[in-house]
Amino acid sequence: MNEATLRAQTASDDAPTVEEIRAHFPALERRHGGHPVAYFDGPGGTQVPRAVAEAVVDYLYHHNANTHWAYPASAETDAILDDARQALADFLHAAPSEIAFGANMTTLTFHLSRALGRSLIGAGDEIIITELDHHANVAPWQALARERGAVVRMAKMLPETGTLDWDDFESLINERTKLVAVGAASNALGTITDVRRATEAAHAVGALSFVDAVHYAPHNLVDVRALDCDFLACSAYKFCGTHVGVLYGKHALLESLDFPVLIPASHTSPERAETGTLNHEGISGAAAAVDFFASLAPASVSSGSRRERLRASFDTLHARGSALTEQLWRGLSDIEGVRVYGVPPDAPRTPTVSFTVAGVASTFVAEQLAARGLFLSHGDFYAATVIERLELGVEGLVRAGCACYTTAEEVERLINGVAEIARGA
Repeated sequence: MNEATLRAQTASDDAPTVEEIRAHFPALERRHGGHPVAYFDGPGGTQVPRAVAEAVVDYLYHHNANTHWAYPASAETDAILDDARQALADFLHAAPSEIAFGANMTTLTFHLSRALGRSLIGAGDEIIITELDHHANVAPWQALARERGAVVRMAKMLPETGTLDWDDFESLINERTKLVAVGAASNALGTITDVRRATEAAHAVGALSFVDAVHYAPHNLVDVRALDCDFLACSAYKFCGTHVGVLYGKHALLESLDFPVLIPASHTSPERAETGTLNHEGISGAAAAVDFFASLAPASVSSGSRRERLRASFDTLHARGSALTEQLWRGLSDIEGVRVYGVPPDAPRTPTVSFTVAGVASTFVAEQLAARGLFLSHGDFYAATVIERLELGVEGLVRAGCACYTTAEEVERLINGVAEIARGA
């Protein structure tokens, strides 16, 4: 498949082309070993458009200050943070008062777990997690259980498909369940979990729901209102932003939880869920990333609200990502000795395809691809239980993720590179 064919299949006539999108990313000019670099490492962190870097630099050069003081740079910082809460609220379909920032999703989840332990979860209470999850959505709840005498129960995945075993999951829910913590999409396999179904099961027994949307948010526009989740976390550096974590929490919950902070902040402010001085420049960059995605909407909706433009942009990008996923899945599946994991392209999934090459360590595969200018990640990606259930050992998987700047030609280069390695094996 070439880029013209892909565009004809997936893009609106007035949407930016992939060439126009790529022009925003200086990293794509890089060459390695004489090859143009193709970045397939998006699931671990995407590249950054100029607008994001410019927002960071502008803050540091012209507005750098701490908050809530009576001089202009401080007031400007307050305004920038308020604007960023609104941008991320639009991104998640929340209210600005429901958006808190932190170092990353892991830190925010540990922080939330401590607050829940101080407020709502105690000895004998049960927390449900899943085998599909990144351990940032496992370790905080295990720590809470140790500290408060609670019990963690882990729902199984189906190794054949890389999906959640719903029968097992629903059998674990009972009147002692206080929290259900699930990932919206597997960062190792790309499979998507029905978060709404999990949330409804939690609410049916009076439990809260927490969603790890780190791998989901770059590819599917999150709607916390439709999901009806109580908490949701994501990371801006996975959707072309900065290294900043974002926590959504229903307003009443953020007001009422006993967060461990230096001095309790206003009960009506999301600041009470935040600790210390934040990464102001990073938060400014995260907001710029949201605006960048809104700017990719077709021209026909350019006058719409930010949320409307985000919806149109994600619809177009999702169609492109689905076509690239099918190309990658089919191409890798046709190579003798290569095994791909998870559900096929026509099932709910992100444009992330993980694979192994028979007789070749994943580290070696990644090194050989890098020599060809193809940058991929390998290992367990902190989804250690997934790798354990797939019986893959310490080498784990090779993971290829398509982003908004990925082209059909790059996917074809990757398929050809893997084929060469498999033949050499």
